Amino acid sequence: MLKKNKQKGFSTLEMIIAMFIFLIIGIAIVTFQLNLFSLNKISGNNLIAQEDMRQILKTIASEIRSMAPSNMGAYPITEAGTSTLSFYTNTDSDSLQEKVRYFLEDTTLKKGTIKPTGNPLIYNDASETIKELAHDMANGTTSIFYYYDTDYDGTSDPLDQPVDIPLIRLIKVNVIIDNDPIKSPPPLSMTTQVSIRNLKDNL
Repeated sequence: MLKKNKQKGFSTLEMIIAMFIFLIIGIAIVTFQLNLFSLNKISGNNLIAQEDMRQILKTIASEIRSMAPSNMGAYPITEAGTSTLSFYTNTDSDSLQEKVRYFLEDTTLKKGTIKPTGNPLIYNDASETIKELAHDMANGTTSIFYYYDTDYDGTSDPLDQPVDIPLIRLIKVNVIIDNDPIKSPPPLSMTTQVSIRNLKDNL
């Protein structure tokens, strides 16, 4: 008498449960990979933004440090606001002092430059060239520029607005950038402070 070889297979319910488990595992793996990719992208973009901001602040600091009277003898600083700073400095190592203006327009930090022309030399506002430096500025009510006099000891309060320009001896620049206010990472904030070399009176 032949014995029947019984093979136990998966029931329909077991197949459905197994497929559901594999589906859950697959979704979890894909979600993890997407999150990892997103985090890597955010981290990479944040590092790029930090380096760009460092270079911008380095340039601003260098120009502030070397500000000097205009080619016609005007005072080195022409405007000192919370989000606007205008002054004379040599940006290209020739014999002329350019008029440089850093200012915030909407959420973009911009730089305007005027090279003196003519004989006698004049600074023509119509010839100003404007360059965009940083987007997504998030300073809000926080000032970009702070001004200090010769008594600044590292903790002193900045000069009140409107600033008495001849008192300025040190300028602090504070930049806050937020590419996406509703997503990580948090706003990027960077600060530098610069003593004005040609206005030092405490030597």
